[in-house]
Amino acid sequence: MRRRLSLTMRLTLLFSLSSAAVLLGLGVLIWLAMDRHFANEDYVILGDNIRLIQKITQERPTAQLPARLAEMVEHHPGFVAHVQTAQGQLVYATKGYDFAPTLAAIARLKPNEDTLVWQQNGKQYRGMRALAKMSDPAAAPLRVVVGMDTDIHAHFMQAFRQSLAFYTALAALASGLFGWWAARRGLAPLRMMASRASGVTSNKLDARMPVEAVPVEMADLAATLNAMLERLQDDFRRLSEFSSDLAHELRTPITNLMTQTHVVLSQPRDAEKYREVLASNAEELQRLGRMVSDMLYLAKMEHGITLPSEEEINVSDEVRALFDFYDALAEDKRVHLRLEGQARIFGDRLMLRRALSNLLSNALRYTPEGKAILVKAKEQAGAATIVVENEGKEISADLLPSIFDRFFRADKSRNRADSDSVGLGLSITQAIMSAHGGRISVESSAGRTRFILTFPRLAK
Repeated sequence: MRRRLSLTMRLTLLFSLSSAAVLLGLGVLIWLAMDRHFANEDYVILGDNIRLIQKITQERPTAQLPARLAEMVEHHPGFVAHVQTAQGQLVYATKGYDFAPTLAAIARLKPNEDTLVWQQNGKQYRGMRALAKMSDPAAAPLRVVVGMDTDIHAHFMQAFRQSLAFYTALAALASGLFGWWAARRGLAPLRMMASRASGVTSNKLDARMPVEAVPVEMADLAATLNAMLERLQDDFRRLSEFSSDLAHELRTPITNLMTQTHVVLSQPRDAEKYREVLASNAEELQRLGRMVSDMLYLAKMEHGITLPSEEEINVSDEVRALFDFYDALAEDKRVHLRLEGQARIFGDRLMLRRALSNLLSNALRYTPEGKAILVKAKEQAGAATIVVENEGKEISADLLPSIFDRFFRADKSRNRADSDSVGLGLSITQAIMSAHGGRISVESSAGRTRFILTFPRLAK
């Protein structure tokens, strides 16, 4: 597996390469500018020499030109000259220099070009051509070609390239060192955050990232990690509480089953006694089965499953159907069931019916004889509201924030042998509302308790 570079090393390499690229680019620009400068200087000198030759050819007779031109050229080291007539007769040429490459380069020039460059004997020459008038006005102008080697410039440019390479490498190294130092200091908050994150365990979820102590660019990351840790801490707390509550809830029926079974097996019993114990065990097993079923349903709801189906539901029809189901129980307890208003929602019919069933069952359990349970449905401001209200003993204000917790007991007593409730109904109702994008709230005052279901929208 290929080893990945650290962020510090990547930034260091980036700084080094950026510095090298900038310095090389700047060096190339300087090199080109210097080369143009030297070329301009050379052509200025060549122009001066041509003008001097033109002056000599105008002032001197043809017979004196070779000697005078030789004298002039000798005073300019590295300077060569070639002068001939229009008919091609040589007037003067620098001794020891082969002008064949020069004349070949001149032949390739365009008519409007006067400057040229050629290579000869490992050296580069810059040259210029022109016409020079003779002292005799009737004579045709001479063809003059002058050139000078650029060896001195080449040595300077070579030294400049070596210096540029050296200082570019040095600057890249220095930039890399400074870049490494800056990256280390700049990424120190990340290392601190990583150190804190490594200390987070299931038993230590209270650690938080220092939002104020990190740069602005990392503040969002720190805040996001803190929010994640908050959620994890809350989930672990709820899981721990749920495990504790579940163990307590399961312990009671299991203990009852074991105790009754051991007692009945301690000595021979008649058939009627066995039937009584088995019937009691069946009730406990039924309660355990209902508890497990509710816990599985609640787990599915809280893991963000999508609605099995979504359709337009007439709330009044669903409430009347539930009234028919609970009518016998309500009549037995002498509790009146009433419905007011109507509303439409979009959602899953079975889930809505279960939520309303949990609330009605809970209301029937705590409504005194002769009192009433009222279900009100209404639509307003693009939302639907269902209120399940019953008369009876109020719920204490300090218990209201915990009423939707799993296995919640308003009387703080967990032994409820006289009840078929396992304490998950309101938690399931809250999960159903969350799945629909709605919410549930509770109010208890003036001898009345109201559970309010709010759905976010009426229609798509």
